[in-house]
Amino acid sequence: MADERKRYAWSRRGVFSAGIAALLAALLLPQIAQAQNYPNKPVRLILPFGAGGVADVTARLVTERLGEKLGQRFVIENMPGAGGINAARAVLSAPADGYTLALFSNGTAISVSLFKNLTFNPVTDFVPVSSMGYFDFIFTTQAASPYPTLAEFIKAAKQKPGALNVGTINVGSTQNLAAQLFKSTAGVDVTIVPFRSSPDVLIALLRGDIQLAIENYSAVQSHIADKAAIAVASSGPVRTTFLPDVPTVKEAGGGDFEARSWNAIFAAKGTPPDVINTLNAALRVVLDAPDLKKRALELGIEAKASSPEEILARLKADIDKWAQVIERAGIAKQ
Repeated sequence: MADERKRYAWSRRGVFSAGIAALLAALLLPQIAQAQNYPNKPVRLILPFGAGGVADVTARLVTERLGEKLGQRFVIENMPGAGGINAARAVLSAPADGYTLALFSNGTAISVSLFKNLTFNPVTDFVPVSSMGYFDFIFTTQAASPYPTLAEFIKAAKQKPGALNVGTINVGSTQNLAAQLFKSTAGVDVTIVPFRSSPDVLIALLRGDIQLAIENYSAVQSHIADKAAIAVASSGPVRTTFLPDVPTVKEAGGGDFEARSWNAIFAAKGTPPDVINTLNAALRVVLDAPDLKKRALELGIEAKASSPEEILARLKADIDKWAQVIERAGIAKQ
């Protein structure tokens, strides 16, 4: 009798387990089917920046090709705001189905330490898809400057502590923190002057108000071409393809310096893996196209896809790196 009751209990347990499995399968089936058909409607890419900047130009260049590859339109939505909070909130408030994506950048990594109340965690609230592009910053002097090389600028800065000015855009930007990092690695005492915009930085440089500018290649490109300004160094680990004769900051005597920015696509946590895989595979094809690479390079951008794991590791490493720079520079949290 006891054996009979055991068999009955196990039988009921098996029926219950099978029922639960069937219910879960029924609930997941629409999500699985949707992921397999992805995308079947337009996809939004939310940018935490205004139109016209490096991130915006990169995103439009890439998503146009991505739409052609996947057969659906990718719509850019610009939602600028402190710390990228507005853009992140828009992505996290939408369904985690891959139809609302986020553009992250080196600025996202900086925001983690720069803001008291960021309201989102880019590492735990989102999942990575792929990088889109990487770019260096160009250290530039005026053509008539007595410092035609970065080595000479560093030498003068050491001889006259506090006398030379370095211009960047606003406090907390990658350019501004790159200047802080340069002060530390090169061992120089310079005054870092923040400006509201890139054109303001360049006007100050050409006017002689600052002796060195740190900016995106796209911002200084025309001034270098017109020989109004001189590129004296690039901020990456190796020389840039578009300025092969210009040394890196490290080569020019700036110490163990590297400051490279990037743009990448992330999705809200819970987005189906099949969707992530579809996007990643398409981005690898799109970003490997020679004509797209050439066009991006003209803007100072190295178009390059990555695995989700690679760009997540980059995000985490940059969070740690810039947190140390912010703390060392004594920059107040916003």
